Amino acid sequence: MKTQLISLTVAIIFVCSSANAQWVQTNAPSGGRVLCFTPAGTNLFAGTEGGVFLSTNNGTHWTAVNSGLPTTGIVSLAVNGTNLFAGTFSGGVFFSTNSGSSWIALSAGWTIPVNAIVVSGQYLFAGTTGGVVLSTDNGIDWTAVNTGLTSTDVWTLTVVGTNLFAGTSGGVFVSTNSGSSWTALSPGWTTPVRALAAFGTNLFVGTSYVTGGGFYRSTDNGASWSMLGEGPTAGHAISSLALAGTNLFAGLPAYGRNPNNGRGVYQSTDSGATWAAANTGLADKDVTALVVSGTNLFAGTSGTGVWMRPLSEMVTSVDITSGESPREHSLLQNYPNPFNPSTTIRYGLPNPSHVTLTVFNSLGQQVAQLVNGEMEAGYHEVKFDASGLSSAIYFYRLRAGDFVETKRLMLLR
Repeated sequence: MKTQLISLTVAIIFVCSSANAQWVQTNAPSGGRVLCFTPAGTNLFAGTEGGVFLSTNNGTHWTAVNSGLPTTGIVSLAVNGTNLFAGTFSGGVFFSTNSGSSWIALSAGWTIPVNAIVVSGQYLFAGTTGGVVLSTDNGIDWTAVNTGLTSTDVWTLTVVGTNLFAGTSGGVFVSTNSGSSWTALSPGWTTPVRALAAFGTNLFVGTSYVTGGGFYRSTDNGASWSMLGEGPTAGHAISSLALAGTNLFAGLPAYGRNPNNGRGVYQSTDSGATWAAANTGLADKDVTALVVSGTNLFAGTSGTGVWMRPLSEMVTSVDITSGESPREHSLLQNYPNPFNPSTTIRYGLPNPSHVTLTVFNSLGQQVAQLVNGEMEAGYHEVKFDASGLSSAIYFYRLRAGDFVETKRLMLLR
């Protein structure tokens, strides 16, 4: 297979200061409160209290795609290849193979909410108010995988490499063996975890409205935690987190579903240590869901549907002008992800190193080599063009001296 070496650009990310940058309301879905998103190539799906809606043009227009779905809320969405999965409030998982035009029930008899769905290779995990269940055949059969999960009220799931993290009403848990067993990462927490995000060894947590609510960060994959955030994020509920490169966005919803006390969207460029409001033009600050799709950030709200803002208005890339270097090796999540057909991979080197950056398929076969040579210390980025590859989950691996890290990326056509 022909591979193409793409030129590298040394870059950093910083907040853009355009005075004209602002949110724009899309042709809002009419299904009530927006509960979740998932991008699928150039499509964006929104789950609402009244069903699933699809936009094929960055939110300019939304279409209801609910044939075969129950009328109760869609609280989670996920994509695996050409399969779209929806978790419902009334209980059960549904899937569609035709972009939501029709749906089939996968879990007849379920009566508990499916709050989270995540795909990891051939594994499909669902987080419910009764624990985590696993399917290895695209949802036909399910098995409970809750050993060690002392809090089974699961609100969110995320996969980082070979680790599966679960956010629950009793803190964060991790499984390193596809859910066969779980270990508590936050002993003694009583704060419900509603949002998870990660890059590198950083794990970010957004919690609900109780004592100690707000934003937490771990820099060692959950072994220890710090409560971060100044002003608006400290002690306030966080409904959702989204990453764009090294920029972290948090959605702060209203308390008691009173739209007047929502705080909107906040942005951090220093891994959550400090935050700044990113609400210009956002009339509805009861933000219930966030997602990065393509080159835009989308915010779902409780009463006015979906709002959109180009990431270029908030973040941009510029050349590093001096010998500025990171203090440690880092491999960031590719952006955008999922992607079609190209994506950007960023990494940082604290000192000059021989670097290889390669892409593999799920069988471990190399499909592209993006970097192979001596690189200077600093921040680097490379574009990966997957025009000759089929839709699938792939993995990219950075080797720099003794440092090795692997992340996954999803190509959706």
